[in-house]
Amino acid sequence: MKTAFVFSGQGAQYIGMGKELYEQEAIVRETFSEASEVLGYDMAELCFTENEQLDQTMYTQPAILTVSTAFNRLLKEKGFTPDIVAGLSLGEYSALVASEAISFKDAVALVAKRGKFMTEAAPAGTGKMVAVMNADRELIEDSCKKASSLGIVSPANYNTPQQIVIGGEAAAVDQAVALLKEQGVKRMIPLNVSGPFHTALLEPASEKLAQELQQIDFHEPKIPVISNTTAEIMPADDIKELLTQQVMKAVRFADSIEKMKQLGVDRIIEVGPGKTLTGFIRKIDKEISTARVEDSATLAEALTLLSEV
Repeated sequence: MKTAFVFSGQGAQYIGMGKELYEQEAIVRETFSEASEVLGYDMAELCFTENEQLDQTMYTQPAILTVSTAFNRLLKEKGFTPDIVAGLSLGEYSALVASEAISFKDAVALVAKRGKFMTEAAPAGTGKMVAVMNADRELIEDSCKKASSLGIVSPANYNTPQQIVIGGEAAAVDQAVALLKEQGVKRMIPLNVSGPFHTALLEPASEKLAQELQQIDFHEPKIPVISNTTAEIMPADDIKELLTQQVMKAVRFADSIEKMKQLGVDRIIEVGPGKTLTGFIRKIDKEISTARVEDSATLAEALTLLSEV
C-alpha cells in the first residue's frame, strides 16, 4: 500500500488545536517550543487560550504549520512516514517540512512573513470568495473570464469536482455569480474568509515572498511533494518559483489527489487541525482509505489504518 500525508490549510484553526497531544507527547511540546523560540511569542498560548490573534493570518499560518509539523513528527516517532506529501495552500509548507526540503525553523519564520504579506496585499474586506457547487469546471472558468471585464475574478481553489471556489474583486465576483445563475447554477456559498487568496490580487504578496524565498536554502525533498499550482511532483529547483506563484494562483487540490492515485496511493492521512481535507478526498474518490490526526482518538484510528499491510 502507498500512503500520502496531506496537511491542513488556513481556515482549519480553532482554539485548543493540538492541546491534548501537546499534553501527552514530548515531541509535540518540543515542536511548539521551537516555534515559540523562532517567533518570539508563546505558540501554546496562541493555540490554547481564548484570543483574537489566532484568526489573524500572520498568526494563523505559523500556528497551523506548528500543529501539523508536531503531529507529523509524532507519526514519524511511531514509525510511520508517507510515500508522498501535499498540503492545501499553507499546508504545502508543512508538506515541504515533512519532506525535509526546508527546516521547520525556516518554514515557521517564512509563513509568519507570508501571512503578513497576504494581509497587507488583501486587507480584511478586500474582495470576496464564493464556493460554486455542482457546476461544470469549464462553465465556471468561462464565467470568470467574462466577468473579469469588471475586475479581477478567477477560480482560486479546485477543491473537489463538485466544489470550486472563485475569488477576486467584489464587483467582478458578483458578476461571475450572476452569469453562473443565468446558466442554471443553483448553489453558491459566500465564504467568510480574510481575503481573496490565490487570485491576482495577491501579486504584491507574491513579489515580497519571492524576495524572502531567495534567502532560504531548500534541499532535495526526501519525500515527493505534489505542488498545489501544477498538481505534479515539485522538482527541487522549482520550489521557490512554485511557492512564489502559489500565493496568487489557484490551488489544484482535486487534481493533486488524482495525481496521487496515478502514483499508486490508496490511503491518505490528513495531518493537522480539522477534517476539511478528509471531506474533500471522500468527494473526490470514495475508494481511498482516509484517516486524520488531530487528537488522541483520531491518532489511534490513523495508526490502525497505517498498520494495515
